[in-house]
Amino acid sequence: MSDPASLSRLIEIVGERNALRDPADMAPYLREWRDLYVGKTPVVLRPGSREEVSQILAHANAHGLKIVPQGGNTGLVGGQIPDDSATEIVLSLSRMNKVREIDAAGFSMTVEAGCTLQAIHDAAEAEDRMFPLTLGSQGSCQIGGNIATNAGGTAVLAYGNTRELVLGLEVVLPDGSIMEGLRSLRKDNTGYDLKQIFIGSEGTLGVITAAVLKLFPLPRERDVAFVGLSSPEAALELFSTARGRAGAMLTGFELMPRVGLEFTLRHLDGTRDPLQAPSPWYVLVELSSGTESGEDQAPTRTLMEAILGEAFEAGLVEDAALAESGAQAADFWRLRHGLSEVQREEGGSIKHDVSVPVASVPAFLAEAIAAVEAKVPGCRPVPFGHMGDGNIHFNVSQPVGADKAAFIAGWDDMNKVVHDIVQRYGGSISAEHGIGRLKRDLLAEVKSPVELEMMRRIKQAFDPNGILSPGRVL
Repeated sequence: MSDPASLSRLIEIVGERNALRDPADMAPYLREWRDLYVGKTPVVLRPGSREEVSQILAHANAHGLKIVPQGGNTGLVGGQIPDDSATEIVLSLSRMNKVREIDAAGFSMTVEAGCTLQAIHDAAEAEDRMFPLTLGSQGSCQIGGNIATNAGGTAVLAYGNTRELVLGLEVVLPDGSIMEGLRSLRKDNTGYDLKQIFIGSEGTLGVITAAVLKLFPLPRERDVAFVGLSSPEAALELFSTARGRAGAMLTGFELMPRVGLEFTLRHLDGTRDPLQAPSPWYVLVELSSGTESGEDQAPTRTLMEAILGEAFEAGLVEDAALAESGAQAADFWRLRHGLSEVQREEGGSIKHDVSVPVASVPAFLAEAIAAVEAKVPGCRPVPFGHMGDGNIHFNVSQPVGADKAAFIAGWDDMNKVVHDIVQRYGGSISAEHGIGRLKRDLLAEVKSPVELEMMRRIKQAFDPNGILSPGRVL
């Protein structure tokens, strides 16, 4: 930053203690957890209130300073990391982490942007309520970042994306003005729904400082099954059966391949294979109910056994294990949630966060697996994820013993192979992770000129000086 006075003013706003300048102190804010992006910054600002955020943005807007908002730094497309110019200032919301209010009767809660998702879960459960957004990174990701990226996760099947879970927002605009939108209304038809503009905008239009979230009844019964199958086609048939029988009680349906389970068993301490013999594919099925069990069997257990029994009779299922306790259910989910982190232990991994129509998942997988194996012989496709909503994390691990750098250098070429297939199925190249920096240059391939121009107009209207998250998304 060329103007020391401008930097001094920013430090003055948050105080010396909350303006990090020592390289060791700044390091956690400058590196993406997969090491795809490493940046530089003159200072990491840690405001403690919306008023401080407002002052920071007003000053930055007046002096042409670039600001990169950051939540828990768990993003997967590089949007939260500053570039290497040492001119982009990191704005961390981590100090703004209060649960302001829980309205149990109204099934809502008001939280600040820096609250971790796990803290929100814990606070809701203490009031016999549930906030359903569920991610593998929920111990460190923050709700402001979840909202800014319209996070998905494993509960989308039953509860929708983050977009469906937000009732109101408080947002500081690039000029420092504050949108006061912390309303808990379920119905408000007074013009444009402004909060939706900021949900999924990835920090390019404003800084989310607080939110009103929807809460739901805490499930009284939950049953989880770990199921082995021969193919994604069998998984799709099982999903159709489960959805048809369980309806809204089907709250999870996650697909994973044998190679992914092997990665997890090899690298995640305390895990074990739930089934006696290996299967090529697995699904994790979860049923939840608000009805407590009485003298008879729990409604979710009865229904799960009926679904699996029908699937066994139809030859869809090779083997299955039903969790007999909450701890065992958590162990099953740990096998699924651990998939993201264990892949790096197997060397380079090229990621794709894609979606296709649910009915097209098996055909897409067959075509994409064959295509990447032809592109890089010996590579190990690890497609897994939310089969119930068509979102597959189509990741490709390097061949055993291959050079990691050489494999990662083929990232763009591998992306093109997979994304071309996704587009033929009418899918999306970013189902839940966003665009950020990683996929910015791909946007023109999947958005029409009219859509891109509309996005540019929105950016210009909210941030005419381009101070927020420059070079992200657009």
